[in-house]
Amino acid sequence: MDTSEVNNPKSTRAGVYVRQPTGYRAYIPKPLPPHPALSIPPSSELQKLLSESDRALGRLDGSIQTLPNPDLFMSMYVRKEALLSSQIEGTQASLSDVIRVEANLSDAGYRGDADEVINYVTAMNYGLERLKTIPLSLRLIREIHEKLMKGVRGGKMQPGEFRRSQNWIGPQGCTLADAFFVPPPQEEAVKALGDLEIFLHENDSVPPLIKIGLAHAQFETIHPFLDGNGRMGRLLITFFLCNKDILQKPVLYLSYYFRKRQDEYYNRLQRVRDFGEWEEWLRFFLTGVTSVAKQATETAKRIVSLREDHRRLIIERFGNSSGNAMRVLEHMYERPYLTVNTVKEMLGISFPNASKLIDKFVNAALLVEITGRSRNRIFRYSSYMDLFSNLTDDEG
Repeated sequence: MDTSEVNNPKSTRAGVYVRQPTGYRAYIPKPLPPHPALSIPPSSELQKLLSESDRALGRLDGSIQTLPNPDLFMSMYVRKEALLSSQIEGTQASLSDVIRVEANLSDAGYRGDADEVINYVTAMNYGLERLKTIPLSLRLIREIHEKLMKGVRGGKMQPGEFRRSQNWIGPQGCTLADAFFVPPPQEEAVKALGDLEIFLHENDSVPPLIKIGLAHAQFETIHPFLDGNGRMGRLLITFFLCNKDILQKPVLYLSYYFRKRQDEYYNRLQRVRDFGEWEEWLRFFLTGVTSVAKQATETAKRIVSLREDHRRLIIERFGNSSGNAMRVLEHMYERPYLTVNTVKEMLGISFPNASKLIDKFVNAALLVEITGRSRNRIFRYSSYMDLFSNLTDDEG
């Protein structure tokens, strides 16, 4: 590497572009924390945003604890984050697609992009379980990446291994010479990852949300894998927040914010590299944390209200089948799509009795039949699904 040829951006605060022997310029990030140090005066906008995001996450964590079974409802939050993060990378699946594939209720042979989302869910659950026994580390990141990329697009590009060749970011068909951004060469990427791991565990005065905001941007700059870097970098946020006990459950779908502002998201990251705009990136990041935490808190409140309303409705209208109906209702909070056979097997009752129970749910507007068929019908718990629907995905 010829370190004498360095591009001259307006600021080298975050790193420098260095000409490589073959002629292209790659970006070499500087270790965190930034130098010159972050400017966060007590009365600044950034300090105000930090305080607001801390409070919003605290309220979210408290609201999740009020849910009757946090683990049961957590699965929908996790799926939502998985879906939105994957959509940023071009995945076309909807939340409905994912849940139907998980429940083996899709048309024969159809999986579409749902597998990428399901892998994200698997990777998140795996990582949270592993955090109970090993620290948030490069080893864990590799393990999670392997789960994330197994059997999907990019699955042949060294899943679970840091890249051993140069990668770049740009439109399809571009080369190193005309790429939008070229991350550090592999030997520099390994060094930068080691520095990032040290920063994550350093016992310093950097507030946790500032630390993970910085770390996410740095991870995306290093781009240590041949594929899946965006999803892995967003997973890192969840693992850090849970590992630091800022959140007890992974219920922050921050990718909702990133996807709605996707151009700004990428632009803010690039301006950190080119102009050292760490404070501007952190304002964007913390605004997103606050916004999404408030939204997720409201969703938790609506879940509690919905469950109470529907339990009361079952008691009033289902008569002797209320007990079984309650079991089906609880099941639907984890699996909002079901069939008569699902109910038959769950309750150990005959097919006709399961069908009659389903009909009661439909008549009470608790379930909607979505296939229009007389046989092999599929039913959707729409009022619950609607709580997680938004303009970023096409629900079916």
